Amino acid sequence: MDIESQVTDIEIFPHRLLGCETTEKLLIDLDGINAVNRIVLHGRRMSISETGEESRFITIKGEKIDLHVKTGRVLIEVKITEIEDPDQFHDNIREICARHLPFGFNITEGTFIRKQKTVTDRIKYGASLEHLPDEMIGLTDQNAPIHERATIIKK
Repeated sequence: MDIESQVTDIEIFPHRLLGCETTEKLLIDLDGINAVNRIVLHGRRMSISETGEESRFITIKGEKIDLHVKTGRVLIEVKITEIEDPDQFHDNIREICARHLPFGFNITEGTFIRKQKTVTDRIKYGASLEHLPDEMIGLTDQNAPIHERATIIKK
């Protein structure tokens, strides 16, 4: 079976940029949903003047992660085969968002995270593309240094 027919994406678009604390709470609750496969944060990079000399960290599943963006969008990849009741699943996502995003948000379902390696990936990574884990596809900012690109936390 093709992976694209097994997964879908949900975009959560908060009506304002999220701070570290709100991002952490939202991610912890979203990660508790069984069908969630991976979560991607999008937003503008935080400058040193915003963060000070000190890095901004969030802790997910006991792992400390250096947050480099002010979260503007949260993309969730969902395994469709693990959703028992689609209405209950969507209600659960909305309830979590309403709890952490009282200033408002939009939720859209579609395809937001790339599922396959592309020509751009080949140009950026070269021969090392073959060694790029499938979990990294569609997650990285090509302009960021390699150590800042993505953090994978296993379920």
